[in-house]
Amino acid sequence: MLTIFFFTSLAAICQPRPGTPGRPGAEPVPPGIRTEKNLTFATVGAQDLRLDLFLPDKQDGKLPIVVWIFGGAFRQNNRLQQEGGAAWLATKGYAVAAIEYRVSSEALFPAQIEDCKAAVRWLRANAAKYGLDSARVGAWGESSGGHLASMLGVTGGVKDLEGGSGNLDQASRVVAVVDFFGPTDFLQMDKAALPGGMKHDPPDSPESLVIGGPIQENREKVARANPITYVTKDCPPFLIVHGDRDPLVPCNQSELLFEALKKAGVNASFYKIVSAGHGGPQFHTPVTQAMVLAFFDEHLK
Repeated sequence: MLTIFFFTSLAAICQPRPGTPGRPGAEPVPPGIRTEKNLTFATVGAQDLRLDLFLPDKQDGKLPIVVWIFGGAFRQNNRLQQEGGAAWLATKGYAVAAIEYRVSSEALFPAQIEDCKAAVRWLRANAAKYGLDSARVGAWGESSGGHLASMLGVTGGVKDLEGGSGNLDQASRVVAVVDFFGPTDFLQMDKAALPGGMKHDPPDSPESLVIGGPIQENREKVARANPITYVTKDCPPFLIVHGDRDPLVPCNQSELLFEALKKAGVNASFYKIVSAGHGGPQFHTPVTQAMVLAFFDEHLK
């Protein structure tokens, strides 16, 4: 299934609800959800990496898993501020792991995707303990988290991105990906930027900082961090959502990924929200929630 849809702005017809992802201050744990907090899934040097696990109080059989990856320009650790999405999805019968990863001030790429893969491997290794289904693991992220969710989706068999931090006998592959406005090809961002939008070529841009130098002068490093580099026909299904007025991550970034997936024959859907920027209430409405839930229900349940 290869689908592209356009939405008008949803803000006028739907108001955001508490517990939606990426909304600081939203109620993180709705009734009926239990949590396992600050679980160490890997140790890199002296740094422990942690996740919070959100589980429905009542479950019938093993739970499908969604890995929730925060956004923050690769340089802000927003796990605790953005875990509302994890809590919301857990109310729908999923185990959701809100994970952290090393930001650019702590380590350069590929540390970030190595940490995400370590989290997936830990979840599989501990599936029996928490009643999880290790065969049904998906990923969802926003902005830089969307980039990393996409990287999880396309690099399941790429050994040199696994890292060396724990449970290496387990697979890091995921079987479904939701990417909300994540960057892909860093080199194309400024060409497609809106007037007055963020610049990405300078050495202090988020993308330059995460790869360790100006992106236009480090094209091989950029290619290694580009999910499009790894797209094959064996990639899992993708749901991509982006606003066409995004001043930070141009919508072109999702268009490029969608076209690459389509060319490879991957099951992919792209929803473009007209007049939406970078995140905000248009992405966290009953309509978008239903879209995400239907996608995960189809591919994880």
